[in-house]
Amino acid sequence: MTAATANAKPLQQLDNNLSSSIPDSNSTESHDDAAQHDAFDPGPPPDGGFQAWSQTVVAHLVMFNSWGYINSFGFFQSYYVSALDVSPSAISWVGSVQIFLIFFVGTFSGRATDAGHYRKVLVAGLFLQLLGVFMTSLSTKYWQLFLAQGICTGLGDGLTFCPTIALLATYFVKRRSMAIAINASGAGSGGIFFPLIAQQLLPKIGFGWTVRVMGFVMLFNTVIILALARTRLPPRKLGPIVEWSSFKELPYALFCVGMFLSFWAIFFAFYYVPTYGRTVIGVSSTTSLTLLLVMNAVGIPARILLAVLSDKFIGPMRTLILTTFFSGLLLYCWVSVNSEGRLFAFCIIYGSFAGGVQSVFPAACSGLTTDLKKMGMRTGMVFTVVSVACLTGPPLAGALIERGNGDFLYAQVFGGSALMGGTLVLLAVAISNGAISLPHSRK
Repeated sequence: MTAATANAKPLQQLDNNLSSSIPDSNSTESHDDAAQHDAFDPGPPPDGGFQAWSQTVVAHLVMFNSWGYINSFGFFQSYYVSALDVSPSAISWVGSVQIFLIFFVGTFSGRATDAGHYRKVLVAGLFLQLLGVFMTSLSTKYWQLFLAQGICTGLGDGLTFCPTIALLATYFVKRRSMAIAINASGAGSGGIFFPLIAQQLLPKIGFGWTVRVMGFVMLFNTVIILALARTRLPPRKLGPIVEWSSFKELPYALFCVGMFLSFWAIFFAFYYVPTYGRTVIGVSSTTSLTLLLVMNAVGIPARILLAVLSDKFIGPMRTLILTTFFSGLLLYCWVSVNSEGRLFAFCIIYGSFAGGVQSVFPAACSGLTTDLKKMGMRTGMVFTVVSVACLTGPPLAGALIERGNGDFLYAQVFGGSALMGGTLVLLAVAISNGAISLPHSRK
């Protein structure tokens, strides 16, 4: 997340953990019990200092290793299609499973962190990430790539992503937006670095050693992550995983539908732009990787600027509606892209708005929950819905490309329509929740 992305989980952890760590003034507990409780109360978030800002470095590097690697899947998609006798749709399942697991497993790993198991979860996740990458470098068959890159690396991503982002939020309140922006930019910096490695090294040392170099970069980051990562709050009692009654709330239920439609299509271009550049426009392999690099690079400043727009001016829900709408419009416009220059322009603009969708949607979700004690559970439920969309969207787009005998039209229309549908549903959420008022309802 992107994905980016996926920053709502930490926002709830702060409120939940703070509420559980502050003693109730009306409590009947004994003086000794109260004193024991206070011994474990870390106080308010420091909002600065070496330890707090070092956690932003940790979160940035975790995003670099997880979402940066995932956002680089366009390189793998293009290479696997040309090197293996496997359909584009089948290849897409490898990347889709990664994204599915980062959201789906993240729901449970975040809760394990709340229970006091952060270090164990982090170490297990980092190990699986590295194991998956190095086994990918040795893989020569589709099923090996699926297990190594899709399952193993995806599980590692899911175990490291949500817990570390949750940890970050316990250190900041007033400077939370800046901390989260630094964190989110890790997806973009990783999305630049990994394609750049592939662009420079693949022609010289081949696929296996190129991926191993990526693995050594991740290993270097892992050492820093393990050295700096520190928890601040004590463990807390966990509630239920799912609250089914939440789906009876119209704004929340519509939001789940809107995000499913949006994430059904949002990663389509990230996966297929390099292939489109090579097979439709006729650019070189080096240029096709540059396209992916550009698309990821523009997401770094875009995420920060859109966060400022959301916090200071129009709010997260309106920002999400705008970014989703323009992302869908751009996928429609992709149909008319028939030159290298236009394709670069598309990558720049789409990368900006798509990065915004990935980074803003968690904040929009948090605005639909008034009971802060339920924030984590309700956010996790949205993550689960989104994970299914991410799992099925890119392979469906690949199947549509196959049906068109290599023509991207069906897939482009599918992507644009899914995002436009998501925009309409999110607009309904904003109206039902009062974030947007209809003209006749104004007094």
